[in-house]
Amino acid sequence: MDIYDFIDFCKKGNPISGEDKELHGLLVQCSYDAQKITMELNTSFHTKEEIVEIFSRLTGQPIDSTFTCFPPFYTDFGKNITIGQNVFLNTGCSFQDRGGITIGNGTMIGMNVTIATLNHGLPLETRNVTYPSPVTIGENVWIGSSATILPGVTIGSNAVVAAGAVVTKDVPENAVVAGVPAKVIKQI
Repeated sequence: MDIYDFIDFCKKGNPISGEDKELHGLLVQCSYDAQKITMELNTSFHTKEEIVEIFSRLTGQPIDSTFTCFPPFYTDFGKNITIGQNVFLNTGCSFQDRGGITIGNGTMIGMNVTIATLNHGLPLETRNVTYPSPVTIGENVWIGSSATILPGVTIGSNAVVAAGAVVTKDVPENAVVAGVPAKVIKQI
């Protein structure tokens, strides 16, 4: 399997065992590539246009010129992030994207937000297996600082996630969620 086949394998949501030396080796290769690109992003000043170009290399797909990111930004994979138009990422965001992260148009993501897309098996026999579940964020979503979005969550369009919330379940459109675990506190 070459690296492009591996990226496609990951985008299809396949689990990976730490025991599978070939897949694990390819995973490490992707991770090192993401580290190299994010190190470039995070260690010197870049114009908005340069950041768009760096993100395009990181994700392996074109990023719209309306995208804005204030570094630093962190990811462990990079090749399974899809970003819409007019998306804003504030400083310190951390994406575990192997399971897939899709961010809709007009979404704003606050400082130090973590989005995770992987879980490990719970029984000891599968603890070293990572199981991906995509995170989908609708359009015009606002995610407050230091929120954590867990694997498999869909956040509906126009929703607001309060700062510090831990989102473990889907968020309806036009809802405001807050708390740990996050719960709907009102409709917009």
